[in-house]
Amino acid sequence: MVPPFYTMIHIGTLIKKELQRQERSVTWFANKLCCERTNVYSIFKRESIDTALLLRISSILHHNFFQYYIKELRGCDFYST
Repeated sequence: MVPPFYTMIHIGTLIKKELQRQERSVTWFANKLCCERTNVYSIFKRESIDTALLLRISSILHHNFFQYYIKELRGCDFYST
């Protein structure tokens, strides 16, 4: 069960918005990721993502996508920072 404080981060939407903010094309992004454009559209639909892939995406777009999860953790009782 999902705790009541938890709001789902739709990481694919955040990646898509950042790509659009940078005015980069899906083709450009697919080339940087060494994948097909269809894979990029699949990433945009994801609510969660593998951390290694998220690290690659963060590096390519020069944007720390992990920050959204850190913000979410700060609302948790067990987060000590």
